Amino acid sequence: MKRIPSVETLIIGAGPAGLTTAYSLAKAGAEVLVLEQDPDLVGGISRTASYKGYLFDIGGHRFFSKSREVVDLWDEILPDDFIERPRLSRIYYDGKFYAYPLRAFEALANLGLLKSAACMASFAWAKLSPVKAPRTFHQWVRNQFGETLFTIFFKTYTEKVWGMSCDDISADWAAQRIKGLDLMAAVIDGLRRSLGLRTASGAKSLIESFRYPRRGPGMMWEACARKMQDFGGRLEMGLRVEALAWSAAEGLWTVTARRADGAAMIYQARNLVSSAPLRELARSLSPTPASLAHAEALSYRDFLTVVLIGREEIDLPDNWVYIHDPGVRVGRVQNFRSWSPEMAPAGKTCLGLEYFCFEGDGLWSSSDADLVALAKAEIAKVGLMAEGAVEDACVVRQAKAYPVYDETYRDHVEAIRADFAAAYPTLHLVGRNGMHKYNNQDHAMMTGMLTAANILAGAPLYDVWGVNEDAEYGEAGVSGAREALASQRLVPQRMAGARAMPHPLAA
Repeated sequence: MKRIPSVETLIIGAGPAGLTTAYSLAKAGAEVLVLEQDPDLVGGISRTASYKGYLFDIGGHRFFSKSREVVDLWDEILPDDFIERPRLSRIYYDGKFYAYPLRAFEALANLGLLKSAACMASFAWAKLSPVKAPRTFHQWVRNQFGETLFTIFFKTYTEKVWGMSCDDISADWAAQRIKGLDLMAAVIDGLRRSLGLRTASGAKSLIESFRYPRRGPGMMWEACARKMQDFGGRLEMGLRVEALAWSAAEGLWTVTARRADGAAMIYQARNLVSSAPLRELARSLSPTPASLAHAEALSYRDFLTVVLIGREEIDLPDNWVYIHDPGVRVGRVQNFRSWSPEMAPAGKTCLGLEYFCFEGDGLWSSSDADLVALAKAEIAKVGLMAEGAVEDACVVRQAKAYPVYDETYRDHVEAIRADFAAAYPTLHLVGRNGMHKYNNQDHAMMTGMLTAANILAGAPLYDVWGVNEDAEYGEAGVSGAREALASQRLVPQRMAGARAMPHPLAA
């Protein structure tokens, strides 16, 4: 086994959080090494996958943020390759399509007068008789929108995504992802859309457009990796971290990683930054963390994308179609050409059918041929592509795409945080899986920026866990991002007693 000299900071994972941390440190002149288990692609779930010249986005990544620092960093890393795209999504429910955000007259026509009246009556009753201190997703959404709207527009899709009842999902999930979306504001906005009027400003989740790298999100992270290395940072691909040993006496981490051919590599570092899933991280630590049982209790949701390629027979402008129909297993359909014309050749349709599952279950373990057959039948049933139009297909599996917010996750994460802070003082957690926190891409980046600032200062200037907790956040789109250039949103307050220090990306 080869031992190499120690580095100041070693980062596990070359996704948005890990690479943002590395870029920020390397730009400031700090020594940094990133280990990524994928042999070829950086970006994690934000990578761009490819098949026979077709490009596709794993999960879909709109580039928008109200954080000045994040927008500036995107422009700094990828100054010439963003395009602006219209945001077009629909919901498929009960054999009909609904524009999303909703258009009032269309929704009324699709639902009918009786069901529309039931929705409003249910909403009124929820406001008159709310569930006190809602604990579950079901209770939280019912309080906000009423039982009828919960059943139509939340229940089926949410249970497909998470593979569990809405009565078992924590209210934290709804509070984080839906907070600020007001039903009456949405109805008014929908009326304005139906009449062709300018939409009201400030409505959450109602963006009109977004920025997107012309060849997918991986373009951003490939550029970030290159520029990080230009600053002197290092990136090692195809290495899976197996063991992390902390020496309190030396103040050093010893990191053991292994290549696909079995060759082991050993590294040492003063600081360790992890974007790896929190459960797997805890399993690899020594001394064994006291909170290991809490980490083992955390769970993850996985998904796979079946990509169908064929003739363009249907005019489909949508980025996404959300499938709320319980009669099919597909949860969401991506139209990759709508994200960017460079994702697929002209005259061709390239659709990604997203199936949410658990690693190792029947769907995950199905053969590619069986998954393609299922996808072809379901896309025809939904009416987005005829089976006979499909000329080719492939399957992409994504493990641990989403940290699960069940009723106990918060207590487990709090116990892990307290334990790690006491036992491993130079261990820093970043990103979605690294913090077991359903962060958006820009949130994950902000955790990397603030972690870099803390490492450069040698002190906890910022509470990284405050990202996407106390900060106001909404889908403001390109215009909102530009308007927010002077804002400090998404930046948590400096820790009490911490000395002032320039931001690591400051000129």
